[in-house]
Amino acid sequence: MTSTDPVAKLSRRERQIMDVLHRDGAATVAEVMERIADPPGYSAVRALLRTLETKGHILHREDGPRYVFEPVAAKEEARSAALSHLVETFFEGSTTAAVAALLGTGARLEKDRLEAILQMIDQARQEGR
Repeated sequence: MTSTDPVAKLSRRERQIMDVLHRDGAATVAEVMERIADPPGYSAVRALLRTLETKGHILHREDGPRYVFEPVAAKEEARSAALSHLVETFFEGSTTAAVAALLGTGARLEKDRLEAILQMIDQARQEGR
């Protein structure tokens, strides 16, 4: 992912809001405020949601007097974009460096999970990735 990617241009607050919406699927302004750390005021969150909608990242539906906001992109698509951005930003685009960092965290992998990862690596090799 490059810096021309619109997701890479989100502010910290916009990313926090998108994280809530992707995690929960949908939320009102009040629900977003409950779920982000040290939220700005109601009007500011509402303005950020409008901005995200203008940028095409979210949409809203009416639920009585409330607006409920939802992400446009599927969770898997957003996960892939976020991971690509992370690898590009912190590991200079190197998947190898990102995997090494994950393995270097000291997290212990259970045998079945390690086996699943090895199978994914074998499949990627077969597919030429």
